[in-house]
Amino acid sequence: MTDSPNAPTAPVALITGGGSGIGAAVARQLLAAGYRVAVTGRGAERLRSFAAELGEPEGLLTVVGSTAEYDSVQSAVDRTLKAYGRLDTVVANAGTATHDSVAEGDPAGWTDMVLTNVLGPAFLIRASIGALKETRGRIVLVGSVAGFVPTPGNLYGATKWAVTGLAENTRRQVTEWGVGVTLVAPGRVETPFWDSYGSLPPGHLLTADQIADSVVWAIRQPAGVDVNTVVVRPLGQPN
Repeated sequence: MTDSPNAPTAPVALITGGGSGIGAAVARQLLAAGYRVAVTGRGAERLRSFAAELGEPEGLLTVVGSTAEYDSVQSAVDRTLKAYGRLDTVVANAGTATHDSVAEGDPAGWTDMVLTNVLGPAFLIRASIGALKETRGRIVLVGSVAGFVPTPGNLYGATKWAVTGLAENTRRQVTEWGVGVTLVAPGRVETPFWDSYGSLPPGHLLTADQIADSVVWAIRQPAGVDVNTVVVRPLGQPN
């Protein structure tokens, strides 16, 4: 049985982009399972609202910052360790999309997307690996089906192909230290990801909680078990 979230031995998870969508759903499930949880996000108000929604639990730490900046990511890891004394899991969930194409899109938004989607997870791995070695913890990268299936002109998809490669490349290095790595690649999910697109895509969509089920399942595998790649599509999504 998992310890009370107030116990110093209760496991600790750090989730980037944890104030809404998939990250928030993972945070809720882990808190319910007795974890102590730190969540990061760029919007202070969104993080305050999330904490208030949950009743300001003692086992929740919110940290304002950008995953596109290494110093910000390192600060989030440091604050988590200072608050809770350990780190068992990191979830690289923060991501963004410009919803345009490489041949016809607006390059103004591409730098932030690439930094957030590709360097963000790499920064989190680099900043947290020392603590994860100590706990023989787990790294979860939230990728996308777009990182497995080519889509015409889709630069966002190219960033997720990079995440797919990053997950396996990281696993091959950190497995000798007892650290597990899981890539969870969702299909279409109903989250704020689509806000900048202007509408939800057609067809059946997964919920953030359904993807969180897979993330938490991977995190809570028995010691010595390393689930590496989980692709989750809504029924009816062909690609």
